[in-house]
Amino acid sequence: MAEKLTGAARDEALTDLREAGWAEVEGRDAIQKTFQFKNFTRAFGWMTQVAIVAEKMNHHPEWSNVYKTVEVTLATHDVDGLSPLDVELARKMDRLAG
Repeated sequence: MAEKLTGAARDEALTDLREAGWAEVEGRDAIQKTFQFKNFTRAFGWMTQVAIVAEKMNHHPEWSNVYKTVEVTLATHDVDGLSPLDVELARKMDRLAG
């Protein structure tokens, strides 16, 4: 089971993720990011790649897609907040987005 990120580990992870465009969700222990792609096909293709990664991690994002825009929120429901799983998935999403 994942553990909730706290203290220095949380601060360090959030610093790196903020630099990559992730932001904390107001009123919730979660992070969010909006990804923009060239078109719907690219957005949906990226979502498919992420879905495969997320399934292997057994850690699934909250997300929505409208045309070429994908909005993502990450939190670990088991710990009611951010965990290392969210950080790992966020970084993998960024890498896959190029």
